[in-house]
Amino acid sequence: MGQVVIEVLKDGPIKVSGLENCIDSRGETIACKDEMHLCRCGASQNKPFCDGSHRGIGYSGTRLSDRPLSKERDYVGKRITIHDNRAICSHAKECVKHLPSVFCFGERPWIHPEAADVDAIIEVIERCPSGALSYTMDDVHYRDQNRQPALHIIAGGPYNITGGIKFICDSNVQPPSLEHYSLCRCGASKNKPFCDGSHVDIDFKG
Repeated sequence: MGQVVIEVLKDGPIKVSGLENCIDSRGETIACKDEMHLCRCGASQNKPFCDGSHRGIGYSGTRLSDRPLSKERDYVGKRITIHDNRAICSHAKECVKHLPSVFCFGERPWIHPEAADVDAIIEVIERCPSGALSYTMDDVHYRDQNRQPALHIIAGGPYNITGGIKFICDSNVQPPSLEHYSLCRCGASKNKPFCDGSHVDIDFKG
């Protein structure tokens, strides 16, 4: 296979080319074709693949959110600064589930960089699938990891992308990190083509 490319088609599916590693919602490997079209309207009867349902339901891939995708808020600690980008968050809650002493949902401020060991904080930040969380230590901003190109289909949730795959979108938006990001597949995100957690609100199945 050649270069791995993800292309978000206007008001249509996600075209994936050259991918060798695709994991479905049951954790099983999908046999990849040179080119695949994946549903992002949420209506396909052949998920994760597109069956043309986007045309029948009048699906729009327009991004409704006006939040800048690159805007981060800094939470400064003595040894580590945690960066949080709400605009790209998919609300997977890996941070809240695995380190609630630092990531305190519902509090203001909601991130406390002094509330745990630095290594534990880094481990949890590296679990973030959307790229919303990153960190700085010793004046170096750490955002990406060294991973092979892969697409993970989350049960009832988004497509999680890793590995620095080339990303093409009709609206010319780009994720802050090409190494990892989450793409909507329920059709309800206001931050299309990226996931904003709306799959939980609509109880998306798939």
